[in-house]
Amino acid sequence: MDLFEYIRGKVSDVILDKIVVEVGGIGYRIHSSIHSATMAKPGETITIFTHFIVREDEMSLYGFTTKEELSMFQKLISVSKVGPKVGAAVLSTYTSAKLANFIINNDIQSISKVPGVGKKTAERIILELKDKVTHYAIEEDDIAIETPSSYEVVEALMSLGYNRQEAQKAFDRIKEEKLSVEEMIKKALSLLIK
Repeated sequence: MDLFEYIRGKVSDVILDKIVVEVGGIGYRIHSSIHSATMAKPGETITIFTHFIVREDEMSLYGFTTKEELSMFQKLISVSKVGPKVGAAVLSTYTSAKLANFIINNDIQSISKVPGVGKKTAERIILELKDKVTHYAIEEDDIAIETPSSYEVVEALMSLGYNRQEAQKAFDRIKEEKLSVEEMIKKALSLLIK
């Protein structure tokens, strides 16, 4: 449903994969990908390109910092049995360009690594989107760098007994470093233990 094209306002809070943007005294909670959420800095003005979802039991707003990521999200949720939460989880794990590369190359294994995406769903994503993602710019540099998602690191730390806020703060301190998931978890743990 296209009620809002975009929302521009001041970032008042960022909670893992949600961005709260204040516009005219109203705080809009926007579900997003972790990639977009890391671009949102509290206190700064931001433009979020949005997709409004209305269902019988809920209304929710999803948004991303680039039109490209929004477009990929919309393509993902057009796939049968892929809802907005799974669509956002996919884009939290992989950039649009990397995901397009996996789809074009029939890489079921990589797509099914996303939390909530099994082999059958990965196959469906490839089947239904293969002809729709070829225009995405796919750069070798982007494909070569495997950026661990905040989701993986934060969930691992929470399973070790830390709360979400502590885990997210530790991840934020090391997210710019080019480390594997395992290395990030170890480094985040060393920060939390201090």
